[in-house]
Amino acid sequence: MLKAIYLLDPEAYALTYLPAIRAEIAELVEIGTHLHEAQVVLSGRGCPKLDQAFLNTAPNLRVIFFGKGSVKGLVTDAFWERGITLVGANSAMAVAVAEYALSQILFSLKQGWQHALAMKQERVQTRNFYVPGTYGTTVGVVSLSQVGRRVCELLGPFDMRVIAYDPYVQDGGANGVMDVSMVSLEALFAQADVVTLHAPLLPATRGMVTRAHLASMKPNATLINTARGGLIQQDELIEVLRQRPDLFAVLDVTEPEPLPQDSPLFEMPNVVLTPHIAGPLNHEYARMGHLMADELRRYINGESLHYQITRERADILA
Repeated sequence: MLKAIYLLDPEAYALTYLPAIRAEIAELVEIGTHLHEAQVVLSGRGCPKLDQAFLNTAPNLRVIFFGKGSVKGLVTDAFWERGITLVGANSAMAVAVAEYALSQILFSLKQGWQHALAMKQERVQTRNFYVPGTYGTTVGVVSLSQVGRRVCELLGPFDMRVIAYDPYVQDGGANGVMDVSMVSLEALFAQADVVTLHAPLLPATRGMVTRAHLASMKPNATLINTARGGLIQQDELIEVLRQRPDLFAVLDVTEPEPLPQDSPLFEMPNVVLTPHIAGPLNHEYARMGHLMADELRRYINGESLHYQITRERADILA
């Protein structure tokens, strides 16, 4: 039986690896407390950087099950050169983000935030806003990442058109995503009633959403960002939202994060800010633990892993 160790902060351990999940794992590996003996690491939030110093203390390490989303800032060249297998929980994190995005897409198509904020300010029931609704409207999904694909799937039952932009998708069939039309980023912003961002933050995507994209949006359109604040030229977003009070932005992420106290975004009537809540919170962490337990079982049985992260794939993940 392979020797394993849990390596993450205590709160994340309690949330990610619930007692029932730990019991499953204990049937597959021998849980220990010494990293230098471990062949398997079960981790998550609070995992130390996988640099040479760490690797020197883990000479027997074969595989890491990382029960969290992004591995950016975690992996190093030294890690990849050791040939250790890395399994991630991006797909489990994607579920929570996509569900949040769906809620905001549907609410935005009803101009829900505008109505709620107006009622609170005016203290009267009012319906003074144009409401696109879901029927026949267009949702633009920026990036067919794991989250973006999940969003497209969740939008499937609704009577709306879904368009997407992703420079890594070359074919017209959206690379397996049904009922999604691939368009340019310019066309997506110009055509969509709601634009939802799901791209990873890479050198090539930093600041990809510019003044020109934002200014081209349809009347009464909404921008939703649950990905990374750095995808948007934020000063240009503020400028366009001031010039176009008909536009609305739902921002779960910003640049920087948290925002400085004097940020204009706090005062703008056509902006809603949420504190990075789209991803897994509290008991939602257990979804990632379940995924890691399933992947561990596949690894022990010599089966193909579903969520292995290669060096090449890590470069384009969020």
